Amino acid sequence: MPEQTTDRSALRGDCAQCFGLCCVALPFSASADFAVDKPAGRSCANLGGDHRCGIHAELRAKGFTGCTVYDCLGAGQKVSQVTFGGQDWRTGPAEHARRMFDTFPVVRQLHELLWYLTEALGLEAARPVHPDLRRALEETERLTRGTPQELAALDVAAHRQEVNVLLLRTSELARAGVPAPEGKPDTGGHGRSGKGGNGRNGKAGKAGKSGKSGARDRRNADLIGARLRGADLRGVSLRGAYLIAADLTGADLRDADMIGADLRDADLTDADLTGAFFLTQPQVNAARGSAGTRLPGSVTRPAHWTAGG
Repeated sequence: MPEQTTDRSALRGDCAQCFGLCCVALPFSASADFAVDKPAGRSCANLGGDHRCGIHAELRAKGFTGCTVYDCLGAGQKVSQVTFGGQDWRTGPAEHARRMFDTFPVVRQLHELLWYLTEALGLEAARPVHPDLRRALEETERLTRGTPQELAALDVAAHRQEVNVLLLRTSELARAGVPAPEGKPDTGGHGRSGKGGNGRNGKAGKAGKSGKSGARDRRNADLIGARLRGADLRGVSLRGAYLIAADLTGADLRDADMIGADLRDADLTDADLTGAFFLTQPQVNAARGSAGTRLPGSVTRPAHWTAGG
């Protein structure tokens, strides 16, 4: 499968065109990812008057790893410059700021769908569904340009479900010609199921399916801390899989479906993700890797990988 070259430049965060929305609209809790608690709608103490982060170069050292992982996928500048016409939330009335903060997460979800749909249209194997994908892309883009009132009333979950049907079909077509993985990878014996709360579609299922078809389908699998060093995961559906802290050193993830896979602290050292699709920058940012990790052209190598993970 060829590397994706479809332009998604508008689906990458451009902080210079945004009013620091992610630093205000979104909440975070004191944890391994954030040094302090912050409720939604309150400006982060590190956000300057110019809407820039005052500790951007030291975020990881100061306990704000979560900030280095996050990417709005272009929603920040869309809301700032298009939805609200360049009007700063700081200069308008309180109601203006509230509407902007409520709109931002909605547009972010729509931009995530734009990312997946744009990639799907670049997959040659998915050509039978390209017309439907193109219509879905146009409709999703139209929705992102709605008024604050229209966006507030939008049933995002219903729209995601409609798009998901097309993305599932795309995944089937894209992975159809990939040889089935050999054997069953060692999952580390966790056997957990039923995880939730991470904004995934569908329910988490049990890991450890056997057989050729089972080996291809690891959707929602609990692979937290799994030992997958050198595993053959070519063409496997890992959508929604929990790969937190999994050892994927040297794993073969070519042409795998990575949509929604939780890669927080997963070790991708020397792993091969060539042609892996529906992979986003935040997923890669949340993982650990090396100079030997092979990535699809749609994402960039995180700076912290070269700094030792």
